[in-house]
Amino acid sequence: MKALKAKMTRGLNVGSRIPTCDNSGAKMVQICSVRGHKTRRGRAQAGGISDLVTVAVIKGEPGLQHQLFPAVIVRQRRPFRRADGTHLKFEDNAVVVCKDVKGNPKGTMIKGAIAKEVADRWPAIAKLAAIII
Repeated sequence: MKALKAKMTRGLNVGSRIPTCDNSGAKMVQICSVRGHKTRRGRAQAGGISDLVTVAVIKGEPGLQHQLFPAVIVRQRRPFRRADGTHLKFEDNAVVVCKDVKGNPKGTMIKGAIAKEVADRWPAIAKLAAIII
């Protein structure tokens, strides 16, 4: 992790089912928790762009199903504001499954675009990305 993340709109709640955009073998994952996120009592955690989350594999290769992995949110449909004042939103939600909490991706390629905030915070994911917006 290089840079600290600015305050970001959190668009994905705990329990959300999200497709993956890498070739790790997982197709659909469910968010279990958000690392480093604290909330008020009784309020569910939520994650946004470039957050590290713990996910459970729902659909994918039989060896990966029902296992927990760290993942990084790279796209979200909910609009968010950048530091320069522009608003950005993607047409879908997507995560990249990681091997460890340091952000090393499990797959070897990423399909689709990722946000610039992810590339700044997670350089290992940025190396695999074809498009950075």
